[in-house]
Amino acid sequence: MNSPSKLQAPVQPASPPQRRAPASAKTLQRVRDILRAGREVFAERGYERATTTEIAQRLGISEATVFTYFHSKRELCMRVIGDWYDEIIAAIEQGLPREASVREQLEFVVHTHLRLFLIQGTGLCALVLSEGRTKGQEFGDAFVELQRRYTAPLMELLARGQASGEVRADIPLRLLRSLVFGPMEHMLWEVIIANRQIDIDVSARDLVALLWPALQAPQQELLGLRQLRADLEAALNRS
Repeated sequence: MNSPSKLQAPVQPASPPQRRAPASAKTLQRVRDILRAGREVFAERGYERATTTEIAQRLGISEATVFTYFHSKRELCMRVIGDWYDEIIAAIEQGLPREASVREQLEFVVHTHLRLFLIQGTGLCALVLSEGRTKGQEFGDAFVELQRRYTAPLMELLARGQASGEVRADIPLRLLRSLVFGPMEHMLWEVIIANRQIDIDVSARDLVALLWPALQAPQQELLGLRQLRADLEAALNRS
């Protein structure tokens, strides 16, 4: 029998894992302030000429404080673009008229995209279209993920259209996505580079009128013509 001096002490139950303390309201507000100032500076100066020093000066804080919350200018820029994308995605998802036809939903997506890019974010639009593209490799996979997330609502709409038979299914979704975003990007470039003003309502409607014949399933056009003929015949019979 073991002597009392050699008895092992009772095993203490393991301590529960320590949870990370939630960020304080002051910390969250500081992050929001830095992102707001960062959006202003990146929109005004672009990525290369923007500095974390100026962002800090606009808030009356030290540059070291900025780096307390963001490790680099690149990380801060990606967060600014990501938050802006999230705002546009939320506006599309919350306002999308899902009971409407795919064509009408597409017009809503195009209109919302143009409106928020041109009215609320021309400077950020230039950042994304120019420096965001040329800095693609420097931004790395994070920028690719941002683009994927941003285009997801359109991809989901087109996929639903294929499932319902309204959108052609013989073309990959990624090509249909490019067919929609390509012309919109050219329109945005004209506004930014040539300072050309456009009527967003008319531009969105005209663009969808141009795109829809290429997007819709072939039988949908035939069904539409048949319905038009039926409507005309009914109107003639009533006269």
